[in-house]
Amino acid sequence: MSTINLDHLFKPKSVAVIGASNRPHSVGHVLMKNLLAGGFDGPIMPVNPRSQSIGGVLAYPDVNSLPVVPELAVICVPPKAIIPVMECLAEKGCLAAIVLTAGLGSEQFDDKRTIKQAMLDIAAEKKMRLLGPNCLGLMVPGIGLNASFSHQNIGSGKIAFVSQSGALCTAVLDWASARDIGFSHFISLGECDDVDFGDVIDYLGSDPDTRAIMLYIESIHERRSFISAARAASRNKPILCIKSGRFAEGAAAAASHTGALAGADDVFDAAIKRAGVLRVYTVSEMFSAAETLSRMRPFRGDKLGIVTNGGGIGVLAVDALIERQGRLAHLDDATVTALDKVLPATWSHANPVDIIGDAPGERYAKAIETVLTDSNIDSLLVMHAPTAITDPVEVARGVIDQIKGTKKNILTNWVGEATVAEARNMFYAAGIPTYRTPENAVAAFQHMVNYRKLQDLLMETPPSVPRDYTPQIDKARNIIHSAIHAGRDMLTEPEAKAVLECYGINTVKTIAASDVEEAVRTADDIGYPVALKILSDDISHKSDVGGVVLNLESSEEVRAAASKMQRTIEQKFPNARLRGFTIQEMITRAGARELIVGMTTDPIFGPVILFGHGGVEVEVVRDRAMALPPLNMKLARELVEGTRIYKLLKGYRDVPPVNLEDLYMTLVRLSQLVVHLGEVVELDMNPLLADQHGVIALDARIKVTPKVVSDDKRLAIHPYPRHLKQELVMDDGTTYLLRPIKPEDEPAHYEFMSKLTPEDIHFRFFGSVRELPHSEMARQTQLDYDRDMAFLAVVPDGPEQGQIHGIVQVVIDPNNEHAEYAIMVRSDIKGRGLGRVLMEQMIAYCRRKGTETFIGQVLPSNRRMLTLCEKLGFSRKYIADEDVFEVTLPLQRDAH
Repeated sequence: MSTINLDHLFKPKSVAVIGASNRPHSVGHVLMKNLLAGGFDGPIMPVNPRSQSIGGVLAYPDVNSLPVVPELAVICVPPKAIIPVMECLAEKGCLAAIVLTAGLGSEQFDDKRTIKQAMLDIAAEKKMRLLGPNCLGLMVPGIGLNASFSHQNIGSGKIAFVSQSGALCTAVLDWASARDIGFSHFISLGECDDVDFGDVIDYLGSDPDTRAIMLYIESIHERRSFISAARAASRNKPILCIKSGRFAEGAAAAASHTGALAGADDVFDAAIKRAGVLRVYTVSEMFSAAETLSRMRPFRGDKLGIVTNGGGIGVLAVDALIERQGRLAHLDDATVTALDKVLPATWSHANPVDIIGDAPGERYAKAIETVLTDSNIDSLLVMHAPTAITDPVEVARGVIDQIKGTKKNILTNWVGEATVAEARNMFYAAGIPTYRTPENAVAAFQHMVNYRKLQDLLMETPPSVPRDYTPQIDKARNIIHSAIHAGRDMLTEPEAKAVLECYGINTVKTIAASDVEEAVRTADDIGYPVALKILSDDISHKSDVGGVVLNLESSEEVRAAASKMQRTIEQKFPNARLRGFTIQEMITRAGARELIVGMTTDPIFGPVILFGHGGVEVEVVRDRAMALPPLNMKLARELVEGTRIYKLLKGYRDVPPVNLEDLYMTLVRLSQLVVHLGEVVELDMNPLLADQHGVIALDARIKVTPKVVSDDKRLAIHPYPRHLKQELVMDDGTTYLLRPIKPEDEPAHYEFMSKLTPEDIHFRFFGSVRELPHSEMARQTQLDYDRDMAFLAVVPDGPEQGQIHGIVQVVIDPNNEHAEYAIMVRSDIKGRGLGRVLMEQMIAYCRRKGTETFIGQVLPSNRRMLTLCEKLGFSRKYIADEDVFEVTLPLQRDAH
């Protein structure tokens, strides 16, 4: 839904407990006990018709008797009592409730609805937010709120924990309590019927008391809101998740290799990677990673240096690093020379820097000081093993003093338990990440590396897609609809290849023949050698049933092969409907690699694109990677690099590298096909031959459906809204292409900024800005089109073709209540009406989207913008503290 009224859930000023009880061990009793013990300083109002007081607090017989409207109601009554309670709460004006009761979906309320549905209908009408049902509740230690029936309370901290599993919540509470770990929020989502992951991530992403977000996920209900919220929040703070439960792969029912290979867990990995979420696999790893990432300094490189007093633990750390595909730094010669001057002659003379077991704090300090000057070392792990002649505390003090002021990330590992406990506490107090084992320390370092890669992926500017073709969308759709009207859900091979060719994907020439003699004539026309394949709607994997013969050199060989193939299929598969054969040019490329490229439809995240090692052994090798569409060239490269075969594609020995740009372009074009053609539910090209000359699909399958779902519901990530492109003709005859911004526009955006005057910059940014950093420019060009929008006025042709003359953008809050705008037009263009046209187009867009209010802030000296806002019907209010005018335009007042 949104973050509407979530403040009432997470920051209530009063709480009512419906179903509070004095009966020991009941949910209502434990809940009241927790609320009273938590230190919540607002009214706590128990509701119970049979008790005068609960836990010493005056009780009320029903909701209507409550003296004030509760900001939060916690409901723990039996299912049949839920609806009367909800009706009373809604009538009273309560805007948030936690429903602990289970089993609401299986109990009927009336002829059409379950109790659950009736409850949700009441809440939706009044915009009341519901957490649950069937949940443990929630805790917000910072305000003393423990609205849960947990077995223990928790301390305050900077980490938020959000879980679908109540049982895991209690286990995590035990784990965290034993380690004195606190939380900003501890939230049990239950069945997620209203408040879901996307809502909570949106809320916590802007919460100043939350430094990191941890998720325990069993399933995702709203894929689009989850990914949008996670992409937005992960730019501000780390998000980590554990995922349990995997859907069956359904290989037996798959119509393509892609469908058989695309496991649900692989798709989940692709989805959270696109959202910037780091996946971990254990609770301890999650907390360790959250602590590390929340304390991480700016992180650039991925090479680790190690200083240790024990060679053995150093080797364990290196083994763990290599096992995780990490990089061990190589010491510069100057560093080795400098270390020779401060260390015993027997030191290791390499990384790990073993400074010998008797090293005191002073020796550690000198070694660390020297190593940190080495530009090859990006982060440093300092390790210590207790010995009879060293003091772990003294060594820790020396390390802490030495690393003050360094800009590099420091991790520590004091092995042991009781002997090093005080030293570990010193590191905790100093804000230095510390770990119990070498393996845990290295895992934490790799979490930093992987998290940084995810952030770079969110921010990196993709290269422009070559503009060498326009997809023939209507022609492709006509081919698909012809098959659907014929009652088929699988395209023939020639049809599938024709659809691919509509998107500029290179395929081998393939012609259908209805019988043996037509196959011979077709082969003669194509020229030898040829490949012959059976054509049947009932046979998808043709090579598995003897339906493929290669390298036929003459008409006699074609006739013999076709006759034999037909007899074999009729004998072994008598129910298969044979439509004839396909004949195709025989492509032989020495050194070409066989790949598979395809797509399938995941039940949770929708369409997903697959790339990997192809050929007949594809399902045995199982070397593949997946990504969510839409793809750009950068994301296509990431997809290919996620496979083992990528190393072979780069070339080896006397085999030249394949044309990787052509491969990436093929993936981008497939992505466009998936975005445009909602009828396609499964597709693969296997094999897709790749060599230094390019790629070509030898075989292709496409499965289709007549039940097309709109893009808003079909795709997990909003595709580029190409339908918003339009031509603008100004009063003076100047023509512009008005279109949404895209990530590839970053270079043009920089050029546009360079042509703005200091006054333009001052009016837009309320200050002097010489040049926006890449991170900020990425935020302006890499939009989530579900939430934000920016329109460019681009010169379509002539000497200035591609140049930007004006930009208007809005940031829309998750509730779609406010769209805050910003606009810039080049000074040499002003006065032609472009600014007004851009504003009108964006206002119209937000009005269609249902946004309630269009707002902005304008400096008093920006007379031109204030005049424009007045003409467009904005009201304005001067804010003295900020010396700005806030301008406001209601968008929906005339909609009714």
